[in-house]
Amino acid sequence: MRPSANWQYLLLSQITRGAFMIDPRHAIGLGDHVSHILSKDKPFAEVPEREDFKIKLFNPSEGSINGQSGFQMAVSQSDSSYDSVPKGSTAIFSIHGTMLKYGTWCDYGTEEIAGFIREAVHHKNIGSIVLDVDSGGGSVSAIPPLLQVIEEAKAAGKPVVASVDLCASAALYTASACNSIIATNSVSSEIGSIGVMISFWDVIPKYEAEGYKFHKIYATQSTDKNQAFEMALEGKYDLIKSELLDPLAIEFQNHFKAARSGKLNEEIPGILTGKTFFAKQALEYGMIDEIGPLDLAVERAQQLAEAIQFSNNYKS
Repeated sequence: MRPSANWQYLLLSQITRGAFMIDPRHAIGLGDHVSHILSKDKPFAEVPEREDFKIKLFNPSEGSINGQSGFQMAVSQSDSSYDSVPKGSTAIFSIHGTMLKYGTWCDYGTEEIAGFIREAVHHKNIGSIVLDVDSGGGSVSAIPPLLQVIEEAKAAGKPVVASVDLCASAALYTASACNSIIATNSVSSEIGSIGVMISFWDVIPKYEAEGYKFHKIYATQSTDKNQAFEMALEGKYDLIKSELLDPLAIEFQNHFKAARSGKLNEEIPGILTGKTFFAKQALEYGMIDEIGPLDLAVERAQQLAEAIQFSNNYKS
């Protein structure tokens, strides 16, 4: 199923509204996306369609992921089946690039990805889930769909392991809800950027210079409506920080501390305030559990699934 024809508006809406948990390098890149969409130099029709979502599936009895083990299938929102998959298989889902809640013509949103994961979670042949994460974060609203399905998987006795390369901001918020976080390598993997930001363009001066005049009229009873935003337009950021950004940042910090309880060294400068660390540091500071390739994440997911199955059999 392809997104509706208004995907341009949907993409712009997601980029230009709300708060972001995102690495600044990727935030700057979003500006390029907006400029490209608004540009008349390249028609929308020339923007390549997204491919079908790819899910990798691996049988625990097989060998290396990079060898001949397992197989990959392409699915759409309403076209996937795990009936032919060996029981106990691990399903691997990619979370790559900027995270947005809704899908567009270019990429899948986290609501759609969560739907794919949910289908695997509730199929008897899937024993565990691996999230292949390579993302600088994204919209705050993109996080809840993934958190919900991760909790569903864990409640169903199917562990979720995050295999991460770049894992920053919203991506780290998501990964920290998993049973384990494994950085793919000690060369390029980065973890961190715990924090929240918002950015917007004030285009009013540009249009006023062209002769436009803006009028904003609020009801007598609406004295607080948009107050933080109006003050931000005046260069006064205290209210938008205290009302929007600070609560989200505190929630992020508390979530990560709880998820990494007993492991995280909270005394490291910057660890909860936005710094990003390479894998060896992140491991030393308790932000992740191991360093190793995707094979290792699948192996750990299957080991956790076996342990859960053994525990359930023992209790019964």
